[in-house]
Amino acid sequence: MTQHLKIDFVSDVACPWCVIGLRGLEQALAYVADAVEADITFQPFELNPRMPAAGQNLVEHITEKYGSTAEQSAASRAMIRSRGAEVGFTFNMSEESRIYNTFDAHRLLHWAGTIGRQKELKLALFRANFTDGANVSDHRVLVEAAVAAGLDGAQAREVLASGRYAEEVRNAELEWTSRGIRSVPAIVINGKWLISGGQPAGTFEHALRSIAAEVGQASAGA
Repeated sequence: MTQHLKIDFVSDVACPWCVIGLRGLEQALAYVADAVEADITFQPFELNPRMPAAGQNLVEHITEKYGSTAEQSAASRAMIRSRGAEVGFTFNMSEESRIYNTFDAHRLLHWAGTIGRQKELKLALFRANFTDGANVSDHRVLVEAAVAAGLDGAQAREVLASGRYAEEVRNAELEWTSRGIRSVPAIVINGKWLISGGQPAGTFEHALRSIAAEVGQASAGA
């Protein structure tokens, strides 16, 4: 019997492992279609909530935040490019790349969720940030991503200009951190099971089948 699972994908547009994790999850869901139906909701998390709109050089930021050397940062980028290629995503990060504030991107994602286009916008924002190297705090870039995701550009522009959904995003961020989420991606299934990190499809597949079986057993015993 197919089990319906609710998946909260807690992530940030500035997180490359979130791209890898999402692609791995999508592949796994295709593999387990015989056992699982799933609804994915993207939940906000800001890795760098105090990041100014102008952003910061990627290598400089990684050095300040994690103490990584330039060589370690380069090795990490190479690993991310390789993992991205495995799941069909192109990362064009370099030592010249920048990290930007993502709060407005999360507001736009909240709006997209109200009209059923959240995943399309999430993927468009990932491409804008990591493939195109665009400033994802810039409203023009965000509107272009919205249009690429099949959303109305004028409506997206109005959402951004108005400041709408700021409270909703802040409240959601607080909820997830209060529940212990400290890093992303964090994939929460039925509000109970947590899968952390940019896992490969096989890891997600095993977890999903195990969870679906447990849900099924619980339902049968109810």
